[in-house]
Amino acid sequence: MKQGKVKIIIQAVVFCIIFLVLLIAVSYIVRTNGDVKDRFSGFYAEKDNTLDIVMIGSSPVFPYYAAPKLWGETGIAMYPLSSNVQRPVAMKYLVQEAEKSQSPELYIFEMRMFTMEDEGLSDNMAYTRGVTDNMRYSHLRIRTIQAMVPEDHEEGRISFYLDIMKYHTNWKMLTFPSEWANMTYHKANPLKGYFFKDEVGPLPLPDCGGAGGTTSIPPEQEAYLTDLMNFLKEEGKDALFIVSPYGESLEEQQMYNYMEELVSSYGYPFVNMNNYYEEIGIVFEEDFADYGSHTNAVGAEKCTDFLREYLQANYDFTDKRGNRAYSSWDKSYLLWQQEMDTAREKIRERIANDDYAVITEEGE
Repeated sequence: MKQGKVKIIIQAVVFCIIFLVLLIAVSYIVRTNGDVKDRFSGFYAEKDNTLDIVMIGSSPVFPYYAAPKLWGETGIAMYPLSSNVQRPVAMKYLVQEAEKSQSPELYIFEMRMFTMEDEGLSDNMAYTRGVTDNMRYSHLRIRTIQAMVPEDHEEGRISFYLDIMKYHTNWKMLTFPSEWANMTYHKANPLKGYFFKDEVGPLPLPDCGGAGGTTSIPPEQEAYLTDLMNFLKEEGKDALFIVSPYGESLEEQQMYNYMEELVSSYGYPFVNMNNYYEEIGIVFEEDFADYGSHTNAVGAEKCTDFLREYLQANYDFTDKRGNRAYSSWDKSYLLWQQEMDTAREKIRERIANDDYAVITEEGE
């Protein structure tokens, strides 16, 4: 081959590599900003092999459990990989994604979404994109898309593989200095994925917490759950399955009883916090932000305390406070304390003034 042709080929290869690198960087930046994007890019920013716990699940995860508080009181580093209305099919793939950079002692899975039929969830692909559009480009991301997006879906898979096709009009992101930190999807999250809510939406105490009886969960969700547990067993991963307290129905309570039997048969613990309202100290008239679906910051304190007590009673985590490698966690705890004082006062004020939340459509 002539030297001139070799030079042209090399230039073409270099151009393609540079173009691909820039395309990926721009794709990350123009993805719509928000707490889910910040949470995922914050996960990627955590130092390798420093997380003790990764919590996976839908929107009950990030407003219910304050990772900075757990760290400040125990030295346990926990991070949530969660998104709104996260479909259960995603859980196994998020474990695999986490394992690329972390080797946590425990995975915690929030189980509320397993009560819902997947067909209804997959009708709105925003719920799928909450996961796939917040993962870094990789072969695993392709496999996740293939598992979550039907081959004959009307949008087609190509706009999921190359999500810049969906966000190509989002060029305003390029004007935000904060978004340039997402060029490699590696942007530290000051509150370690936790999201403050200071609204108040009261609800009477549900009367079905602790009820007996079982009701089957949707068959596709049972298949995803058994597949997840088989995968965890094969990989030797420890796991805890939980249900966060909320305004559940009797049918949902009985579905959780069904899940508990199934999970227990695999040798994993299952904790339905709806059976422990008194122990948690949850007050439905004050501790929820949106009428029983998600806790506000005061409710999150109580749920985090309950989880902390369970973890300390059943696991043997090393207290890493004082370790210089975790200095960002110390800063996060200080920030959480400051913002918690403000949120607590705001919640008291709202209760005193009957200033209750206005309902907007939000995923679980």
